[in-house]
Amino acid sequence: MNTPTPLDRLIDAIAHEVRDARVLAAMRAVPRAEFVPAPFLDDAYIDTPLPIGEGQTISQPTVVAVMTEALALRGDERVLEIGTGSGYQAAVLARLAREVVTVELIPTLRERAAATLARLAIDNVRVLAADAPTPDAPPAHATLGPYDAIIVTAAAPRVPPSLLALLTPGGRLVAPIGPRSDQRLVLITRTAHGLDERDLGGVRFVPLRGPEGYADGPPTR
Repeated sequence: MNTPTPLDRLIDAIAHEVRDARVLAAMRAVPRAEFVPAPFLDDAYIDTPLPIGEGQTISQPTVVAVMTEALALRGDERVLEIGTGSGYQAAVLARLAREVVTVELIPTLRERAAATLARLAIDNVRVLAADAPTPDAPPAHATLGPYDAIIVTAAAPRVPPSLLALLTPGGRLVAPIGPRSDQRLVLITRTAHGLDERDLGGVRFVPLRGPEGYADGPPTR
């Protein structure tokens, strides 16, 4: 009998929360160790968040999988990610969607993520700087919309209206929303009758930066 590898054990843990076979296959295929800083490589396949520098983390794999499953991707979608971080979430999305646009404020993280994705030959992800909007120039990611799915990997006090405006009919948005200490993961679907919202459970994310993020404390995305 073969001894389970750390990756096997991780996928088994994720499978307790996620049933979508395509998502599980993507989680198995994307090498998380490539997105983890060297001091934490021994923990790359443990189901826990890990530091990646600049006060940021690579999310817990189960949370990555739950958020990905909520988007119900089938392969032909254009997806927007707010908060590239390590690039791990974008790499998972890239295996499930036609195109991923991912946005990161912190230059060191953005450059490192782009280099990692290039090294792994993941060529359907576009990594952008988080441009500040002006009256004459919307953010670059907005000019590339609309999107079939949007994922936000930083918490906000409410669902950002600017992102809802980028959703196609039938599009889905998943994001952590609520007070800093008590966020809920929500799934918003644009239907013919308006916006449908589902609560997917409690989470804890770093705060979103900008006018649609938290007003108090140092913003991080």
